[in-house]
Parts: sequence; C-alpha cells; structure tokens
Amino acid sequence: MSNNVYIVGASMTPFGKRLNDTVKTLTTQSVNSALKDARIEKEAVQAAWFSNTRQQMLEGQNTIRGQIALKAAGIEGIPIINVENACASGSTAVHQAMTAIKAGMVDIALVVGSEKMVYKDRPEKVAAAFAGGTDIHDQESVLDYIVSIGGEKPGPNRSLFMDLYAAQARVHMDRFGTTQEDFARIAANTHTHGQHNPNAQYRTPFNVEEVLADKLIVSPFTRAMCAPVSDGSASLILCSENALKRIGKSRAVRICSIALLSTITRDKFDFQNHISRRAASVAYEESGINSTDIDVVEVHDATAFSTIVQIENLGLCKQGEVGESLRNGDFRIGGRSPVNPSGGLLSKGHPVGATGIAQMYELTTQLRGEAGTRQVDGARIGIAENGGGFLGVEEGVTTVAILEKV
Repeated sequence: MSNNVYIVGASMTPFGKRLNDTVKTLTTQSVNSALKDARIEKEAVQAAWFSNTRQQMLEGQNTIRGQIALKAAGIEGIPIINVENACASGSTAVHQAMTAIKAGMVDIALVVGSEKMVYKDRPEKVAAAFAGGTDIHDQESVLDYIVSIGGEKPGPNRSLFMDLYAAQARVHMDRFGTTQEDFARIAANTHTHGQHNPNAQYRTPFNVEEVLADKLIVSPFTRAMCAPVSDGSASLILCSENALKRIGKSRAVRICSIALLSTITRDKFDFQNHISRRAASVAYEESGINSTDIDVVEVHDATAFSTIVQIENLGLCKQGEVGESLRNGDFRIGGRSPVNPSGGLLSKGHPVGATGIAQMYELTTQLRGEAGTRQVDGARIGIAENGGGFLGVEEGVTTVAILEKV
C-alpha cells in the first residue's frame, strides 16, 4: 500500500483555436512533453486515464476515445480508462489514477485530458454539448431555477451556463453587496496574470475600465468576464513512493488530497452547503492543511463571478468581503493568496476535458518554482477547485485538490 502519490511529470499544450489539430495530435504533444518532463520512457507507464467530453458529440468518436488517441501517441497494451465527468473530468481522472496507486495496483500512471471544441461549421453541436451538462429530460427546471432567483430565461444564441451564472451573480450582488466592478477587478487580475503564460489562449492584459467597457454578454457579464471555447491538451505522470525512489524527487510534487463530490439536494440559498465548500472541507480534513496554509490557488472561473464564489468556498475570504480584499490586492500575484496565476479559464482557455489537469500543471509548475514571470514567491502549497455540469441548484460534480512541494 502506497501512502503518498506524486506528480513527477507535467505538461500542457498551448490552449486556443487549434484549427489544424485533432484530439490525436493534441494528445501526442502533451503526452510526449509529460514523459520528457518526468524523464521516463513510455514503456514505464503501467496504466493511463483519458479525459474527454466533446469528441463523441462533435465528431461521433465514442466508447474507446482514449485507446484511439493514446495509440497515436505510442501508448498501447496497458489498461486505459476513459473518464467523462463534465468540466471536472480531468481532475476526476487524476483522482482515479491516485486511487489506483494508493491501492498498490499501479506504480506509474499517465493522466491525459484532451479536447477539440472549436469547429466553425458545427455551432449547433457545440451549443448542444454544453446544454448536455444539465438534465436534458428536465430542462424546464433549469429555466425555472434561473427565473426563481431573479434571472431571465436564456436568450437566443447564448450559452445556458452564462445565463445560470449571471442569475447567480445577481443574487450574490443583492445578498452580499458584490458589484459589477468586483467582477471586473477579478477579471482584470486574471487577464493580467495570463499575459505571462505562454500557453494561454489570450495574453492581453486588461484594466478594470477596459473589462467593464467590453462587449456585454449577459448582465452583469462582459466578454472579458467569460471563459472562451478552446482546444488543447494537458498531461500528468503520477507515481508511488517506490517509483519515486527510481525516478528521483528533485522536482516531485505530492498530492496531499483530492476530494471528489456530487451535488446534494439543498435549498438554493443554503450557501454553507455549496458543493465546493463541502469538497474543500473534505480536502482540508484529509490533508491536514488549512486555508491559511495555501500559497497559490487555481479555481474554475468559467466567469469572473465564479472566481469570487470559489474564493469564498475555499475559505480564503468571508462572504461579502471579497470586494475589499480585491481592492487590497490580496488575490494578485504578490498578494496574500494569488488566484489563477495561470490566467485561469478566462485567459488561459477552457478545453473542458483538459481543464482540471491544466490546473494541476500550473500548481506543479508554481510549486517547482518554474513559473517564470508569473511565479508566486515561496509557493509550497497549492489548491485547485474544478467543477462542472449543473444539477438542482449547483454544479453536478466538483473536485478540490491540494498539492505540496516535496
């Protein structure tokens, strides 16, 4: 039985509109880079987990997506497990690989997330893929929920999730005094961080005024407050304590805990039982680490509002106090708790199946001290929140992972 699991290899491709790439080519790029980073050959990998959510809907490729994509990368013959769990697919795959290593079934595992989402000729399929992240047999309940918290039924040619987040954002504004300027400030922070990430989809810094002046998507969100559609891939090499002795621990990062939870039935205004808050509580308890110990943070910022909510859920700030902390610079690089130094989903991009793994790539890079101009000084402990889908009144699934420098 192995008590500790380590990340010894990490990579991600540039995210963006990769029109000339496929799931196969993106996978090959990130896998080869992760193997090189770990300084191992592909023959050392004993099992692989493959995260993808869109290929079956957009291309018709299903059932053995991982076997096909990884064969193109030269990985075959070993157990390959396909993982789909909404936007948390990548982090769920890491959780499953970690569990296998802890159980003593595997010493070295490969985890890959790859997504091809940008198709200029398939906008209807892309929209349907996002809508499929809710209960398609009861979509009226989603619309009713939006209206019940003061939102408007989704308009044409808009993402259902943007309307969901916008309605929730207005509730937060009413209850906790959050302002549109707060959303703009966190978005400006994130885009400013993203300019230093060579793999980010967008590398243009914004100030608060420029975020507010950008194209309105759905009130209170402007375009700069919303994550784009993206292509990309990210990979991790995980290993046991025994394998680490062979590979070497000079650049290893330990996975302290990963909490994986699903939604519960709760009142829509019972914020204390939000799925991310519950997952964070489990992750902290399992790791023995507190929110005050965290040096660097990656959260699932599908919108700027999401960043604020997850800062609260991770215990980094009390509800209603995020605005003041933003004005104090607490969540910028150089501040008390730097959030999304990668540029987050807003700047880095959001290829769904790769997102959770890319978050852990960023934390690994930070904890190794290899993040260059976006480096968080002295970072030793990092946390990542990754949630997806919508069921009832919140995300259908969420993971919270805590990593530590060895």
